[in-house]
Amino acid sequence: MTHTEHNRETLMHLQPRHATFVGVDSDGCVFDTMDLKQKQCFHGNIVSQWALEPIEHLVRETAEFINLHSKSRGRNRFLCLVETMDRLRIRPEAMQSGVPIPEFSDLKAFIAADAPLGHPALETAARETGSEELSAVLAWSLKVNADIEAKVKNVPPFPWARESLEKIAASSDAICVSQTPLEALIREWEENNLLHMVRMIAGQELGTKTEHIALAADGRYAPDKILMIGDAPGDRKAAQDNQALFYPIVPSREAESWERFCEEAYDKFLAGTYAGAYEKSLVDAFDAALPETAPWETNQNA
Repeated sequence: MTHTEHNRETLMHLQPRHATFVGVDSDGCVFDTMDLKQKQCFHGNIVSQWALEPIEHLVRETAEFINLHSKSRGRNRFLCLVETMDRLRIRPEAMQSGVPIPEFSDLKAFIAADAPLGHPALETAARETGSEELSAVLAWSLKVNADIEAKVKNVPPFPWARESLEKIAASSDAICVSQTPLEALIREWEENNLLHMVRMIAGQELGTKTEHIALAADGRYAPDKILMIGDAPGDRKAAQDNQALFYPIVPSREAESWERFCEEAYDKFLAGTYAGAYEKSLVDAFDAALPETAPWETNQNA
């Protein structure tokens, strides 16, 4: 399948080959790329794009919590950028520094307009509005992508992920469901010879993860025959929005999570015994691993 075939039309017209459907996230779920991409590509470019060098340590600490260790993990990059600045702005140390922190009013308006949160829509909005802020956000995002292409290469899948994908491909219709740009997704799946294990790749250009699952599976599979695998609350929400099941890859316990899936959970899903107490126990452990309150906020409230 070529890059042009990983599009909305193809997603909408996928024909079932099996009775079950599995959506699987990519960054931080199949591949151990989340920390590398965030720390090496995203956060330094936030600092340089908006001249935040005097408070770089605060920017990085805030961005790492939001993108890696909180319930915002895995959300679209523009949503996380806004949240990073909003949380940073009320940190006492940042306020005392006097460093201007962008409020992103134009970016918030772009997000509220419900356009797909990818480069094509952002570029159009920047051009049509003449917003310097949106142009700066686009420049930052393009630089992030360039750094990812240059720095993030040949990152292997987590232990047990490949074996799990092989099992899935044999018995379910599978697609990659991600908020990463399509180009990066295809490169990473091809590098690891995994692209043939999914029917197609759905990236940020095709909408939200909820939309990906709905377009590919709605009306073609019973809800209890649809499973989303992910490492972030947004993956769980995508499953819930489609009345589907969710299997968590718990951050910092990825290999253990994939082994359980391969050896136990996927078979339960196929047998129709996954839903209920078993799923709830896994989701509860996942929820506990990703707090809403940052460590510095806890300290402030103590």
